Amino acid sequence: MEKVKETTGRVTARGLVLAVLGVVTLAVAILSVAVSYDILEPRFGGWAVPTVGALDALWVVFQATEILARNHKQRARRVLIAGLVLTAVNAAIPTAELVLAANSGGAQLDLAVVLTPVAIVATKTAWWIALPSLGRAVSSDTRQAIATRRQHVADRLEVMEADAAHRVELLEVAAELDARVAKAEAHYRETVLKAQQSTTETLHGQAATTEKTLTDKPLPASVAAISLPDLESWTPAAPALTAALDRVTGAPALDPARPGNGDAAQVSGDTDASGADGDAPDKNAAMDATLADMAAVAGVDAPRRGVTLTDAQLDLVLRYLRHDQDPALSSCRQADRDLRKAGFRASQERVRGTWRDLLKREGAEDHDDESADDPEDSAV
Repeated sequence: MEKVKETTGRVTARGLVLAVLGVVTLAVAILSVAVSYDILEPRFGGWAVPTVGALDALWVVFQATEILARNHKQRARRVLIAGLVLTAVNAAIPTAELVLAANSGGAQLDLAVVLTPVAIVATKTAWWIALPSLGRAVSSDTRQAIATRRQHVADRLEVMEADAAHRVELLEVAAELDARVAKAEAHYRETVLKAQQSTTETLHGQAATTEKTLTDKPLPASVAAISLPDLESWTPAAPALTAALDRVTGAPALDPARPGNGDAAQVSGDTDASGADGDAPDKNAAMDATLADMAAVAGVDAPRRGVTLTDAQLDLVLRYLRHDQDPALSSCRQADRDLRKAGFRASQERVRGTWRDLLKREGAEDHDDESADDPEDSAV
């Protein structure tokens, strides 16, 4: 029988299990010896003692030998078979006594005779169940390595379960937040629609009221006789050029307080009666200021005279030249001449392509004949 303590002197779980099974086996063997002796002694006399002692001693020895040979299946097979045979023999003696007693007319049965075969078979079954699960006897270092590995696996499994729990919690919270955001977005859109509905109903009512008022109460001639501000002393809230560009491009209005913005709308009418530019420096300054504001809104560098324009800068300059006139300029050739007259540089091909894109965006048409080329063409 394997000792409870191994070479290091530590009590192991394997040794403890084997010790308990050994004690139970020894107790059952003693019970079997006592019962078998009482049964065989009347028939064999003194020979009953060595007979039952040998049978039970060999049974215990085979159990212990099976433990020692467990690592070698071929060796363990022999003692396993021998142990099964002795188990059958030891259990057959009290079983046969029970059968004979039952056939003899219901004689009084001793409880020990009843329990002995059951105990023998149960003990052998316990060995058969427990022994393969115990594994091999290993050193303390190996046990420590196995314990460390098991602890690592347990820690990893615990971390995996915690990560899974965190993931589930995250998904649940995300789902709840998505539902709340969707609900808030729906409420916001509903509020906007209600506001638009209210505004439309209010304006519709006011328009009807105004129309009725204008019909019932026309303005007297004295109202039309009220003098308007003089051009030189009046600064518009939104420059004419900027307002025109806002209607076409949707860009925000420029600051009317910026120097040059108030004069930008007048560039097309600042020529004197002789056809010469009477205030060209002022026109150029107003044009540069407006282009600088337009470039800031578009997020590009301000166009510079004498320097080849980029595509974005060329688009800004052409938009300026188009809406600088009233009505808006629709001739590509005229726009090209005005661009070069202002000192900006870009090839005629680029000007023509950008001008077509500009008119296409604004839904306008070019009134030039595209088959005729302007003799003036920049090599830039």
